[in-house]
Amino acid sequence: MQRTLVILVVGLSPALVGAHTPNLAKLAARGAMQPLNTVTPAVTCTVQSTLVTGLPPSGHGAVANGWFFRDLKEVLLWRQPNNLVEGEKIWDAGKKRDADFTCAKMFWWYNMYATADWTATPRPMYPADGRKIPDHYAQPPELHDELDAKLGQFPLFKFWGPLADITSSDWITKATLHVMETRNPTLTMTYLPHLDYNLQRLGPDLDHPRIQEDLKEIDDLCGDLIDHADKTGQRIVVVSEYGITPATDAIHINRALRKEGLIQVRPEEFGREILDAGASEAFALSDHQIAHIYVKDPARQAEVKALVEALDGVEAVWEGDEIAANGLDHDRSGELIAVAKADRWFSYYYWLDDKLAPDFARCVDIHRKPGYDPVELFMDPELTLPKLQAAWKVGKRKLGFRGLLDIISLKDTQIVKGTHGRITDDPDHGPLVISSEAGMMPDGAVEAVDFKKLVLDHVFD
Repeated sequence: MQRTLVILVVGLSPALVGAHTPNLAKLAARGAMQPLNTVTPAVTCTVQSTLVTGLPPSGHGAVANGWFFRDLKEVLLWRQPNNLVEGEKIWDAGKKRDADFTCAKMFWWYNMYATADWTATPRPMYPADGRKIPDHYAQPPELHDELDAKLGQFPLFKFWGPLADITSSDWITKATLHVMETRNPTLTMTYLPHLDYNLQRLGPDLDHPRIQEDLKEIDDLCGDLIDHADKTGQRIVVVSEYGITPATDAIHINRALRKEGLIQVRPEEFGREILDAGASEAFALSDHQIAHIYVKDPARQAEVKALVEALDGVEAVWEGDEIAANGLDHDRSGELIAVAKADRWFSYYYWLDDKLAPDFARCVDIHRKPGYDPVELFMDPELTLPKLQAAWKVGKRKLGFRGLLDIISLKDTQIVKGTHGRITDDPDHGPLVISSEAGMMPDGAVEAVDFKKLVLDHVFD
């Protein structure tokens, strides 16, 4: 077996590899770089599940970053148990080929209870007093305390939200290097999210100084990993899940459904409205540029489809055979699937008056929101001294006072300048694969469903 390192650099595209990424450019030059023909939706959980199983979403079941659990009548996003992903995983396939094969899976998603040998994933603590304390989950359990002792507390608030920056990717890089040095896995898989943040905040503008700095920062971390892999005689594969394209505004799909009386809400304290997905005739789980539309009564499906097709910014609405043709014919998918135009994305907003928005709407809260919210990457621009206000709110919570960290805007969806989810029109702005081994790469694009085999070939060829 040949030890192999896989680095997942979120948002990296062929167009971004060059002068500002010398380590990645050198790796591509000595090996090979090809576009990745990814799957729909091109979002984290779906693509990663395809990469590790070799199956389309119809096979592994991760049809988005979450879905409507019909038995629970709830929308649940960003769940973490690995058993939610169907199919044989790459580490299990490796163990079948050689009992001595080992795998470290560092911060890829669906990492809890995975059968890989060493795993770590973000997992905050939620005490009963309402606080959210940064933490991570690791297996074996002693790895958690080992990483904390070496690196300090996992920087959760730098992993997602308005403060997200290079800090989290740096922590993950150091954790990965520690596991490589102390465990010596056959296959190491690590996930570096840094580029995702400003490519969505600012857009994929290579002329923007902040984007150039982000590329340098992530390239430096990749350089540390590449150097270690080279010194220890490992093969190297770099992959991305999706490319990010310029965005102009959101499509408020659920508000359109609400206006037609298709969405049911449940009023709560102070008149706030909570989506009642189980009681709704139709609602959309919005996930970047894709929306799964769940329709209760089949007789109303044509009506809902026509309504969504007419919305400004919608490129297509799939049903039946179209869903199957795009690899999404799974029980977890909606009866309809909407695809946005290249510069648009779907909001989850279902209220018609911001005064009735749920209390979590103005917070960073990826689990309560029934859809993805990229506005969480920004502090509300209307706040006076927003960082000071956020620090004051956090300080009060640490002292035991209850209170919301409500610092996210509801008014300006145009603030988001980059998005993803649909297949990019130009492969140069889509995802990629770089390998240190030119002879193992195909002449053209790498199919996402072939990535598992490609990595195993690096290990066993």
